[in-house]
Amino acid sequence: MLAALKQQFRNWAFRRTVETGTVVLNQRRIYILPTRQGFAFAFTLLLMLLGDINYNLSLGYVLTFLLTTTAGMTMLHAFRNMAQLEIHAGYVESVFAGEQAKFVFHFNNPGSLDRYQIHLQDDEEHHTVFDLPAQRSTPVELTIPARQRGWLDSGRLTLYTRFPLGLFHAWSYLHFEVKCLVYPKPAAPQPLPATSVQDGTGKTTAAGDEDFSGLRNYTAGDAMPRIAWKAFAREQGLQVKQFSAPQGRSLWLDWSQLPNIAQERKLELLTRWVLDADAQGMLYGMRLPGGEVPPGHNPTHRAECLRRLALFGMDES
Repeated sequence: MLAALKQQFRNWAFRRTVETGTVVLNQRRIYILPTRQGFAFAFTLLLMLLGDINYNLSLGYVLTFLLTTTAGMTMLHAFRNMAQLEIHAGYVESVFAGEQAKFVFHFNNPGSLDRYQIHLQDDEEHHTVFDLPAQRSTPVELTIPARQRGWLDSGRLTLYTRFPLGLFHAWSYLHFEVKCLVYPKPAAPQPLPATSVQDGTGKTTAAGDEDFSGLRNYTAGDAMPRIAWKAFAREQGLQVKQFSAPQGRSLWLDWSQLPNIAQERKLELLTRWVLDADAQGMLYGMRLPGGEVPPGHNPTHRAECLRRLALFGMDES
């Protein structure tokens, strides 16, 4: 209950709209409070001051005020460690459900001071830590689990630091308009439906086996049996065998022809077939309730099929 009220207060007190373009951290965007160690340090300084007053310790006064000044300088350095940083969101690669979505943010340090121990974290505490040299830019990758298909929003992120001594917590909130498209998790390898060709009567006939046509680089979701292990053993990298279908034949991945199974299971099966058909160099199309994708074979066609499956039954915005 207390945690929920705390979260609601944070949402109200530090609310920010979804942002586009480059964000610059100025004094209005950076908040700072003592950490637990900071409060403990302040309590220790108070006890030291009471002892100095009680016993009239001249050197004790010097030490107490020296440590107080150090704490004040620590607060200043915590603020300066984040001030004037420039941030904008980068491109996010699509992933399959069950994988890790990698959100990339570009940080630029226009100042002459190096920045140390900066943390980037989402509300579920997935985080990364990085340093940023003076007058340098660097991409920072925040990994978030993609648990289900559809759009995955990075949500509101917290950028914070406790540099240099951990006595103060300086932070700012970021919420960019950036999303990752999560495809359905591919099902286990399944035999593809038969390719078909129209005869003179409009009926379809099954095609034979496809022919080997070469190798291409491995991409996430490719079937393990298609990997060219001999090429991998020769240190030629991870590659996948491609097969070409006989000319004039096309493969239709038809929702209506699938067995009576759960919707998500159908989407997973179609995802597997799209990946396998693409890996084999086949001309394939896809029929879904409410629309179809005409037969084709290229990276754009593959991406469109997977996008339709990822957003099936959802708002596509």
